[in-house]
Amino acid sequence: MTEGTNAPRGLTRSEIVALDRARVWHPYTAMDEFASKDPLVVVRASGARLFDADGRSYLDGNSSWWVATLGHAHPRLVSRVQRQVETLAHCAMAGIAHETGARLADALCRSAPPGLTRAFFTDDGSTAIEVAVKMAVQFWQQSGAPKKTRFVALEGAFHGDSIGAASLGGVEVFRRPFGAVLFDCVRVPFPDRDAYARAFEALSRAIVDGHDGIAAVVVEPLVQGSSGMRIYDAGFLRELRALATRHDVLLVIDEVFAGYGRTGPMWASEHAGVTPDLMCLGKAMSPFLPMGATLATDRVQDAFRGGKERALMYGHTLCGNPLGAALALEVLDVYREEKVLERAKAKGARIAAAFERLGAIAGVARTRSLGMIGAADLEKGAGHGGYLGSLGWRVYEEARKRGAYLRPLGDTVYVTPPLNIPDDELDTLLDIVTDSVEAALA
Repeated sequence: MTEGTNAPRGLTRSEIVALDRARVWHPYTAMDEFASKDPLVVVRASGARLFDADGRSYLDGNSSWWVATLGHAHPRLVSRVQRQVETLAHCAMAGIAHETGARLADALCRSAPPGLTRAFFTDDGSTAIEVAVKMAVQFWQQSGAPKKTRFVALEGAFHGDSIGAASLGGVEVFRRPFGAVLFDCVRVPFPDRDAYARAFEALSRAIVDGHDGIAAVVVEPLVQGSSGMRIYDAGFLRELRALATRHDVLLVIDEVFAGYGRTGPMWASEHAGVTPDLMCLGKAMSPFLPMGATLATDRVQDAFRGGKERALMYGHTLCGNPLGAALALEVLDVYREEKVLERAKAKGARIAAAFERLGAIAGVARTRSLGMIGAADLEKGAGHGGYLGSLGWRVYEEARKRGAYLRPLGDTVYVTPPLNIPDDELDTLLDIVTDSVEAALA
């Protein structure tokens, strides 16, 4: 028998679609609608492009749910994982140390805002938030303030899909089915440019009046991704840090989306020059393997010393896995050695200019940009329909015809392309966005 005789043949496009429809339950997808549509069938990805089973390519306008900040199949990342898998693919991290995990923890803490000195590894951004929630509650239990169990978050927040993370979330369509099992969270208004004073007054009142029972405030720094790429001023974050410090409330900053240069600097919290007590990472940290991290200050970790009964009893099977750690280390090296952040500045300016022009189109209600993010709210007839609106999906269909993948947030259309997307491909993507919005609103 010749080598490879028993290898399965590749499926045809129609076979993939049939098998998918028979077996796969897709995330964030109305399955009855999906079953009636012709899906995009991706067979490979490279750089800023996805390639489908029909031989077409699509510019990946959202970096595949915000993870591919260095594009797809970056040769250095692929090579690093290949080398790592030959020596140590996995071992449990409970009571075991390995080189890639130790080096990654050191590299993350060195790159983080000053004062974050410890890294706790987990699977992804949602579980990084889950870790932070448990750390915050147990920290106060072991610091003489056991009544501090409540959390404060912003309206419109999204911090992930696990129960703890979803409890912090403020996108109602995501919360509603699980309301009976989510824990209570103090919700304060989003600090929109037109309501900054009202938002900060509500936040101040919540913390001043309730600080004896509040464990932490949790925020996405400067931009709320899933609720529509809503952007707020860095001054709010600075005032929040001062307020939390003054009333001894922990500050948790969720950099899962905004981190790794998406807003300009490596960490969005750098815009405000603040250090949180806990900082959560995921997505671009390890772009094609399960990996997340919660960074903590010495003060937080010191509360867990003193014996087994004070330890953090939390840990997932793949937390700190050597493959993901090796990949995450190489990501940091590529950022530094290829000057990714510096080169992205001019690309961010291109995005800002394109979305400012987009605002002149009839039916575009509002545009905004920050770093490598551009977003536009659409409205026509009945107005902006929010996350369940259909206008953005018209743009999606028009963009697909033109060779771009844009996954809208309801009636909000946005781009978050790879930070290293070539300028000509970025210009093509932005032209497709404009043409697709015009066609969808015609």
